[in-house]
Amino acid sequence: MTEELWETHAKWWQQEFTDGADAEYEDQILPLAAEILAGFTRVLDIGCGEGQVTRRLASHNSNVLGLDATWAQISVAASRANSDAYVRGSAVALPFRDHVFDAALACLVFEHIAEMHAAIEEVTRVLQPSGRFVLMLNHPLTQTPGSGWVEDHMHDPPSHYWRIGQYLVEQETIEEVELGVHIPFIHRPLGAYVNALADNGLRVERMLEPAPPQGFIERHDSYAAAAFIPRLVVLICRKD
Repeated sequence: MTEELWETHAKWWQQEFTDGADAEYEDQILPLAAEILAGFTRVLDIGCGEGQVTRRLASHNSNVLGLDATWAQISVAASRANSDAYVRGSAVALPFRDHVFDAALACLVFEHIAEMHAAIEEVTRVLQPSGRFVLMLNHPLTQTPGSGWVEDHMHDPPSHYWRIGQYLVEQETIEEVELGVHIPFIHRPLGAYVNALADNGLRVERMLEPAPPQGFIERHDSYAAAAFIPRLVVLICRKD
């Protein structure tokens, strides 16, 4: 079901979040990925989509390979990069030998993977000893089902705040992110990811919770209230 939905709605992602369309990618995610993975020579971008992160890394790293489960994304990625450095494959069964990458990245991907533990096991398998894994997630605190903006008109002037849903409950939902566009999301508490990483020999060395970039804040007047609420969490891990 997940792959079918991404095949169906790949163009939505390509139009709304790539090629400069999304401020969070342009101003925050892409620069962060390039900075954190600078100096690594063989990098795997898991769930690369249409390849924008892969392309940015390829401008700084010598050998970057993008992997995605959907043809609709991989075909566009190869076309936009004019490169064959893209492979169709599943995160839970990576089509590579053991210990072939010195770094791997999964950017806003694992919240769409039901078999999260199997995917992390695969990351560990293909990484070299002391290899780096960068896990970028929509922050689970703000992406909890039932979360959202609330305008409280009981105050004058009205106050704005972010309501948090049932954070501790793991849930799989199909969300209508745009009219007619349905995308699967799996909410897990942050601890579920950290513990799965630890169970598979991936030690978290740094955790980043950057503030939303100015380009996002400027989209809507009400977003000013979100200036100090992280939308992204980055776990930088090393294979023990």
